Amino acid sequence: MTVVVPWRPTPSRVPAFDFVRSWYVRHLPEFALRPVDTDDDVFVLAACRNLGVGGAGLDDVVVINDADTLPEPAALRAAVAAAATSGRVHLPYTEYRWLGAEGTAQLRAGTAPEDCAFDLVRGACSGVYVTTPRTWAAHGGQDERFRGWGFEDAAWYLAHQTLLGEPPIRHDGRVYAMHHVAEVRAGTRYDANAALMDRYRAAAGDVDAMAQLVAERPAVSTS
Repeated sequence: MTVVVPWRPTPSRVPAFDFVRSWYVRHLPEFALRPVDTDDDVFVLAACRNLGVGGAGLDDVVVINDADTLPEPAALRAAVAAAATSGRVHLPYTEYRWLGAEGTAQLRAGTAPEDCAFDLVRGACSGVYVTTPRTWAAHGGQDERFRGWGFEDAAWYLAHQTLLGEPPIRHDGRVYAMHHVAEVRAGTRYDANAALMDRYRAAAGDVDAMAQLVAERPAVSTS
């Protein structure tokens, strides 16, 4: 089972990625991590996800796992089993916990993740996805016009809900996001992302409008 990890190294993120790799070895040994990046001049998370999913067989199940996020094994395995035939993307959690600096330090010191300090992120729709390439393509994957950081997850969620007729399917469980230096969410590129997100909000619930918005996207990454 392949786990696609969008990954471009920065100093503050390396410890989290190393912990995620160790987590999979200890708790999910049947899963093989595959870091993915593109040749874009900035890190494009949506493009990495599209590229990683596109490298699998049409009906193979693929896990997309952010490089700082730990899934709970039972929930992830349940999502993998269901994603093969559901025609929907699965999120292996109902609770997204941001551990922050305090919780991350506790985790690295050996505290069980469920006992670490955290902030609950309500409405989270990122971190870990489970899908097949067929399902991913059915609602356009993620929009690679979101360059740098911000909004690609929320836009994807609205496209899924509108074009596939329901939100992604969640499984009872938690994911744990580890601390790292926050990316700058300001400037011309971020403003362009925000403007594109406004278009997704306007198209939400309107199948024709959303399909037209998705059709405007450039072809998904293949390198």
